[in-house]
Amino acid sequence: MRVLVIGGGGREHTLAWKLSRAEGVEELYVAPGNPGMAAIATCVPIAADATVELAEFAASLRIDLTVVGPELPLVLGIADEFVRRGLVLVGPTRAAAELEGSKVFTKEFCLRHRIPTGRALVAHHREQATAAVKQLGVPVVFKADGLAAGKGVQVCHTRDDVDSAIARYFEAHAFGAAGERVLIEECLEGDEVSFMVLTDGLSVLPLASARDYKRLGDGNQGPNTGGMGAVSPVPLESGLAATILRTIVHPTVVGLAAEGRTYRGVLYAGVMVTRDGPKLLEYNCRLGDPETQAVIPRLDGDLLPLLRATAAGELGSQRAVWKREAAVCVVLAAGGYPGAPERGELIAGLGDALAQPGVLVFHAGTALQDGSLVTAGGRVLSIVGRGATVAEAAGVTYEAVGRVHFGGMQFRRDIGGGLT
Repeated sequence: MRVLVIGGGGREHTLAWKLSRAEGVEELYVAPGNPGMAAIATCVPIAADATVELAEFAASLRIDLTVVGPELPLVLGIADEFVRRGLVLVGPTRAAAELEGSKVFTKEFCLRHRIPTGRALVAHHREQATAAVKQLGVPVVFKADGLAAGKGVQVCHTRDDVDSAIARYFEAHAFGAAGERVLIEECLEGDEVSFMVLTDGLSVLPLASARDYKRLGDGNQGPNTGGMGAVSPVPLESGLAATILRTIVHPTVVGLAAEGRTYRGVLYAGVMVTRDGPKLLEYNCRLGDPETQAVIPRLDGDLLPLLRATAAGELGSQRAVWKREAAVCVVLAAGGYPGAPERGELIAGLGDALAQPGVLVFHAGTALQDGSLVTAGGRVLSIVGRGATVAEAAGVTYEAVGRVHFGGMQFRRDIGGGLT
C-alpha cells in the first residue's frame, strides 16, 4: 500500500512512525513532514492546508490511504476534495468538521441533541460580552468561535481577567476572523479527560484514555498553549467511559448523521467530569496533540487496519488492544512560546536521549540549517517515555529531557505528577 500522512508536527510524526511499522505499507509519504519524519518516509513539500494540491498529488501517485493529522485541512474540506477524486481518506467532511471549526455550532448542536455541556452565550461585541458575563458570573471562559491553534481560550477568574479578555477579543481582535464571534461559557469545575474515538459514522471504537496539559507552566499556571504534555492511561472512575459514550459520543455520531453530516474519522471529546456528571467542553475532529504521542505507542498491533476500517465504514468488526504500560509525553517548546517563538536555536543531545531505554522522540518545530538541527516553531519536540506505571514512565521521560538542550528551551516539570 501507498500511504500519505498530512501534517508536519509531533502528532503526524507519531502516526508516520506507527504506520511505517505496519504490515503492507510499502511506500509512506508525509506532507510537508519534518526532519524527524524524513528518516522513515518521503517528505513532500506541500503545505497541509493546500487541499487541492494534496488531492492532485495523491491521485497522481494512486495513494491507497491518506491520514490527516491537523484540523485546518479538515475544516477546509480536504475530505470532500479526496472523495471527489475517488480517493480514500481518514477524516470527516467539511460539514462534519464544523464540530471543531465553530464552537458556536457545537454548542448549538449539543442543545439540539441534549448533549450535556456548560451554559454559554454568544457575543459579537464588548457590550454583549459584558452582559453575558453578568448573566453567567465569574469565573467564566472566553472562546474564539473559529480555529485559533489551541490558543483561543481564556479562563477568567477575576473581573480584571474579564476586562483583559474583553480587550483582547473585541478591541485588539487577537484572533482575527476566528474571533468575530466569541463563546462565553460558564467555567466548569472537575477533572478534565481527553476522550478519543474512531468512528465510521455508525460504530465507535474508543482509544486509550489520556490527559493533556494545556497551560505553559507547572501547576497549570500561565497561558494556554497547544499542549505541553500528555499521559496515557489515566484512571477513570468506574463506568465513566461508558457514561461518556452513552451521553456524549453516541448522541453526537447519531445526531450528525441525522443532520446529513455523517462523521468518519477521529472524534476527540474534551470532557469535564463535574459533580453532575461528564460535560462536553469541546470537540476536535482529529487526534489530539500531544495526546497522540502518548496513546499511539501503547497500541499493540497495527494502526493501519483500524484506519482502513474507519474510512470504509467497517469499524464494527475491529478491536484495539493496548499494551499494559504507561506513556508520558513532555513537550519541549521554544523560547517565546506560546507567543512568537525563537527560531534557529541549535538542538543538541537527541542521540543521548534516544539511547535511553523506552524513549521515543517525535519532531514538530524542527528544521535543518547548514546540516544542523535547529528550532523552527513553538512546540519543538515531544519526548516520550514508557514504563510499567505513569510514575516510572515519567522518570524515563525526564531522564531523556535532561539530555536535550537548545537556547530558550521551555518545558513543564510536572507532567504525570500525582498519577501512579
